Amino acid sequence: MSGEQNLRHLIGRVYDATFACFRRCDTAEMEVGLFPNPLRPEIGLRPRREAQRPLLPQHARHCPVLEAGSTVGFLVHPPLAEKETVQIGYEGEGRYQLIYSVNAKGSKWEPIFTVTYLLPMGGIGATRREIKMHIQDTPQTREIAHLMPAMFISEDDTGTPAGAVTLRGAWNFQTPQGWDTVYTPVFNIIERPFAPMLVTRVETDWYVHDSEFRYVLQPGETISASHTMPIGQVIFVPREEITFRDGRDEEIAARHQSAQAFYDEKVRMKVKTPYGVEYSPHYQNTSRQKKVTAKPPSRDTAGDPTA
Repeated sequence: MSGEQNLRHLIGRVYDATFACFRRCDTAEMEVGLFPNPLRPEIGLRPRREAQRPLLPQHARHCPVLEAGSTVGFLVHPPLAEKETVQIGYEGEGRYQLIYSVNAKGSKWEPIFTVTYLLPMGGIGATRREIKMHIQDTPQTREIAHLMPAMFISEDDTGTPAGAVTLRGAWNFQTPQGWDTVYTPVFNIIERPFAPMLVTRVETDWYVHDSEFRYVLQPGETISASHTMPIGQVIFVPREEITFRDGRDEEIAARHQSAQAFYDEKVRMKVKTPYGVEYSPHYQNTSRQKKVTAKPPSRDTAGDPTA
């Protein structure tokens, strides 16, 4: 490689590193396109962040790193109205059952229809569907029962792999160029039983993808969806390579010094709740201070040299 080629290669590496740092260090807000479920538009809660989980112990309220983990990305809800619910069960041997119910009077859930899916043996052949009406069986109600399940689940993905049920979200996403969407289960849900979910990563900057969350059930298990219960979580991540490097001796020493200073301050700032639980707000206070310091200038002052 000639000297000119070496120089060009070096300049290219510096440019790439500078551009990557700019993308990572830019604290400006990122815009993600939000589009409703095309089969049931405008039905279902909008994506949102939520730090708390209803069944975690109260101690979690004083653990900022746990709550920060819960707020990674956004919760996604099903395309269901307030008085609707869907329950999907796996009965084994390629047999799945979906029950759609409503609570019109607010006192009791009433099933409207049940759809049973019978997958072919060996996975080759057509899937058979059986519809059972729990209200007056007319051509109109049967047609609704025929169409509605596809609004809530991806019927073609049922049983791939065995026990899999794919729930559809109420909203879909289009990310900026170079960014992907990762579809995960809801973080920090610890109560049992809970079905495992297959995590996927989709290049949603160019690929039109409906939000889907594929859970894998065991025979006899069911999974439910309702208006206020999220079915999964989405995270937006940049599509860039990551290179590891070994920390230098002076960096290792600085980390030890920083850790000791943080621990000493954490101990000094300990407080007790009315119930006697001891905790320290030092991490949370420091995090808030750093966010204020790193906050980008507003649009009104960004172009004002006197601001």
